[in-house]
Amino acid sequence: MKESSEQHLVIKNHLQNTMNSVQRAPKTAQNGKGPPQSHESHNTKQPHNQASPPSKNRGRRRGRGGKKSDQLDVCMRPSSRPCTVAHKPVNQASNGSIQNGHGSSGMEMGFPTSSKSLNFAPRPGYGQVGTKCIVKANHFFAELPDKDLNQYDVTITPEVASRTVNRAIIAELVRLYKESDLGMRLPAYDGRKSLYTAGELPFAWKEFTIKLVGEEDGINGPKREREYKVVLKFVARANMYHLGQFLAGKRADAPQEALQILDIVLRELSSKRYCPIGRSFFSPDIRAPQRLGDGLESWCGFYQSIRPTQMGLSLNIDMASAAFIEPLPVIEFVAQLLGKDVLSRPLSDSDRVKIKKALRGVKVEVTHRGNVRRKYRVSGLTSQPTRELVFPVDDNSTMKSVVEYFQEMYSFTIQHAHLPCLQVGNQKKANYLPMEACKIVEGQRYTKRLNERQITALLKVTCQRPRDRENDILQTVQNNAYDQDPYAKEFGIRISEKLASVDARILPAPWLKYHETGKEKDCLPQVGQWNMMNKKMINGMTVSRWACINFSRSVQESVARGFCNELAQMCQVSGMEFNPEPVIPIYSAKPEQVEKALKHVYHASMNRTKGKELELLLAILPDNNGSLYGDLKRICETDLGLISQCCLTKHVFKISKQYLANVALKINVKMGGRNTVLLDAISCRIPLVSDIPTIIFGADVTHPENGEDSSPSIAAVVASQDWPEVTKYAGLVCAQAHRQELIQDLYKTWQDPVRGTVSGGMIRDLLISFRKATGQKPLRIIFYRDGVSEGQFYQVLLYELDAIRKACASLEPNYQPLVTFIVVQKRHHTRLFANNHRDRSSTDKSGNILPGTVVDSKICHPTEFDFYLCSHAGIQGTSRPAHYHVLWDENNFTADGIQSLTNNLCYTYARCTRSVSVVPPAYYAHLAAFRARFYMEPEMQDNSSTGGGTKAAGESGVKPLPALKENVKRVMFYC
Repeated sequence: MKESSEQHLVIKNHLQNTMNSVQRAPKTAQNGKGPPQSHESHNTKQPHNQASPPSKNRGRRRGRGGKKSDQLDVCMRPSSRPCTVAHKPVNQASNGSIQNGHGSSGMEMGFPTSSKSLNFAPRPGYGQVGTKCIVKANHFFAELPDKDLNQYDVTITPEVASRTVNRAIIAELVRLYKESDLGMRLPAYDGRKSLYTAGELPFAWKEFTIKLVGEEDGINGPKREREYKVVLKFVARANMYHLGQFLAGKRADAPQEALQILDIVLRELSSKRYCPIGRSFFSPDIRAPQRLGDGLESWCGFYQSIRPTQMGLSLNIDMASAAFIEPLPVIEFVAQLLGKDVLSRPLSDSDRVKIKKALRGVKVEVTHRGNVRRKYRVSGLTSQPTRELVFPVDDNSTMKSVVEYFQEMYSFTIQHAHLPCLQVGNQKKANYLPMEACKIVEGQRYTKRLNERQITALLKVTCQRPRDRENDILQTVQNNAYDQDPYAKEFGIRISEKLASVDARILPAPWLKYHETGKEKDCLPQVGQWNMMNKKMINGMTVSRWACINFSRSVQESVARGFCNELAQMCQVSGMEFNPEPVIPIYSAKPEQVEKALKHVYHASMNRTKGKELELLLAILPDNNGSLYGDLKRICETDLGLISQCCLTKHVFKISKQYLANVALKINVKMGGRNTVLLDAISCRIPLVSDIPTIIFGADVTHPENGEDSSPSIAAVVASQDWPEVTKYAGLVCAQAHRQELIQDLYKTWQDPVRGTVSGGMIRDLLISFRKATGQKPLRIIFYRDGVSEGQFYQVLLYELDAIRKACASLEPNYQPLVTFIVVQKRHHTRLFANNHRDRSSTDKSGNILPGTVVDSKICHPTEFDFYLCSHAGIQGTSRPAHYHVLWDENNFTADGIQSLTNNLCYTYARCTRSVSVVPPAYYAHLAAFRARFYMEPEMQDNSSTGGGTKAAGESGVKPLPALKENVKRVMFYC
């Protein structure tokens, strides 16, 4: 998403931002940290004897004199936690303003209502912790041009919707007028409304007449010629000095126009050579396409984007793959799609539906007219076979059959008249084309959902070892020959052909604490991995009442019983107390009767235990179970209030210790236990977490797949419920408007006829549950936000930080904990490679860089607080580091502080004994959002109508999701 220029207006330091009305009352600066402190002071624990803040501020911080909230009362009951809360002094700026950490800009307490009054957190310095090393990045230095870049507005009449046609028109204009009216300039064009030149054109406004020759309309007919009026009008000159200042770190606002122009210039030649899709280019010539099945194939290509970095302008190049429709004769495509011979057998109704769905919108070209390959877009499929189709050929309604027409007009005999015809054109005037007279046009990307076989085949193509990927990237740069690119030459852009060498550090793995009764009481992971041998969960839970339901026909009761026994034993060995006997005998059921079966087991168990509820339901599912898994989770979590653990048939038959150990980990956290904690957490040694009660949030929004035009987006927020351990996370989910990225239900108010204005929302609820679980109110918030693109940084931060503020203020007057807001990105194209692939000590088993590798220089943002962290060991393919961007930081984290915290948290992921690639709270939020898609009522999933969140019915047209049962939302149900 392109960032608009107005989003990058950043207020100067002397301008103060306005406050939202909710935050206007507490005028003290208790949530500010004042001027920047030394790096050492950021990174050390607050001593317990530190001076208290002035009594006025302390009273406000602790709620004295204000209205006491019943949800988050400040008279804390004594805590059994080993960490003592140190009252942190508050440095108040002379003007009573707060700053976004590190003294970036003076501003009043509260949050700005406009992006024009917002600076992102500046980089507080560079990290020093860890073993220094060099890595290579797929960034190529781009020399800044010294020419003026000019923008011209393009108006084409009649208006054209196709970028391809627009490009053809402008290409013809350049061919005809480059040496005359254009003054020898070679312009770059974005395919829409803007044209760019290096230096001015000889005019400020000019109209051109361009004639484009199209395809032949008949075998001997004349060529179609269309005339277009093209007006070029000078708009603006891009400020290259501004760009230079920004890259040098002397300005905070990125000049988006200049960056956009350079990006378009470097894409111009590739747009002519290859098939452009988004920021990537694809071609069957880069590597031979691989068949994916059902008429699809994979094309290889490359991603390209110009990025501002600390080393200057950088061209980010990465390999890419995508699914394309195979350019087959339509009959062959249909045979592949249906997986059967279509030439001799008639099609069923379901076959027709499948063909219509697959071909609607696809471009085909005719093959029955010799060299004339006219193209059409398929709009439908006839319900009748070709032999039965007739149409009027004149105004007298003289009817002729399709078979006769093609024979008489084109001497083309239709061989397979039992097949339907393709309908092309619009509904009012649809033309019939026999399938055998059509071929699919090359270069059409497939945008619908791939099936499992296709996904597996595509992953095989895309999965490259790091050394191979690096070589392909270098080969791509050489093939693109930017030094010979006429557009790059025209604009004075020079691209290096070498990967950027970048200083990196390998952060140490954290020590993990296990239970004292195990042989190994603590553990230091090696290369991002460890195991549960000789260890016991630090907080193993008790499962006294459980049942098992078997939905798999192939699993006999004796096999299911043996599996359950093995699993119960593994849970016990791992540190849980697990009753070896189920409450009722294992119950076998049919998948299509899932609701009836679950309710039977639930009630039968309740009868047997005299009203005590089941603690756990084990479910054995067929390997291919369709909607069964989702239906089971929806019924258990929103209707019955059951915690469930599903196991596939293949794992029941092939019982592996590793599998059982991982399932035991999942069961323990679903029951409310902890598997392990950071040793530094329980020793109170984590800077800016252990000193005062700290809550860590994770948030994500998942959107419907392509083609689903009305399904809601699902937002999920999780929050740590233990301090100082920060290991257990409760989660909440809600549905919101289709493709809405801002989380709508973070904070909300509504009118109650009795209580008046009532406050609620996910942040508020999770703060209350933290208070109930720990006996403390959080005084610091660390918020990891997943799934936000760079173009949405401002609006997401403005909206969601404001919601956090309001949620806090609604709980207690003057309650404003310090907030650090970090965006987590995985969908980027930066890859890091070992400096020397032959040096085994610098790579893991898969040939990837070592877990803990962090980069915060050279390829990172010129001024803002971001870093790349590869926290996991690679398994196959090339590891993708996570990109963390600290947008707002009132806690004054050092680079080392936030990098080490993030890396260490990656070792606390509950579902496996590996460090993970994304910080766990963000990972859990993603899992919870994905789970909630199953909660939408089945008929809504099928017809893609709107469905659910925690919104009031009717608000913004989104139907609420069914509510999670209380016992479910308190635990990590999504694991």
